[in-house]
Amino acid sequence: MPDIEIELARRLERGEEVVLATVVRTDGRPPSQVGAKALLARDRALAGTLGCSEFDSAALADAPGLLQAGTPAIRSYRHDLGSIEVYLEPHVAQPTLLVIADTPVAASLARWAPEVGFRAVTAGGLDDLLEEVAGADLYVIHTNHDAPDLPAVLELLLRRQPPPRYLGLMGSRRHTGHHLEALAARGFPAAALERIQSPVGLNLGARTPEEIALSMLAGLVAVRRGAQGGWLDPPRQP
Repeated sequence: MPDIEIELARRLERGEEVVLATVVRTDGRPPSQVGAKALLARDRALAGTLGCSEFDSAALADAPGLLQAGTPAIRSYRHDLGSIEVYLEPHVAQPTLLVIADTPVAASLARWAPEVGFRAVTAGGLDDLLEEVAGADLYVIHTNHDAPDLPAVLELLLRRQPPPRYLGLMGSRRHTGHHLEALAARGFPAAALERIQSPVGLNLGARTPEEIALSMLAGLVAVRRGAQGGWLDPPRQP
């Protein structure tokens, strides 16, 4: 199996969720040793071993619950020859923000997204989207309403399974409405088109590319956390 550290880095780079299991204590003479490691997904082993199939299977059975909880834990696993204590460290997948088009707003989005918990992936257009973006928790913002391949890009994203959790198109309805009409002409029902958010972001009065990107990221955080977005306590007027 592949080297654990290399495989862990590769999986995290792709935005996948994994559990790293490390033996921290042994009792008796189990077929294991302190420092043995295994990398686990929800349903299969990815790399390494805790020493025997019994220990690996026991850790794998605990992996889904740990990923659901998102917090580390220590578990004890027994064998006829002895027992081990294992430190189980879940790495929960970050949501992916797919930023489309090469614009100043896109550059700010991609730069700041990791700071608020998103894995940023950039794409120039349709050709870059032919390779599927990993992960089910996908957010998308297209930052160029004048892109010639925009209808085809939106069609591809609307047909994606599972669909993006958020699909935003930068620009007012005055600039984006004709694209939605083109999609309707291609047979997309109104319910599907309503999933396209346009304009994008919270109303911050943003003007510069950086301010616009900030308003968009604030909106994505609100969507992710199930909040409406807005002042918790509006500032008093002087």
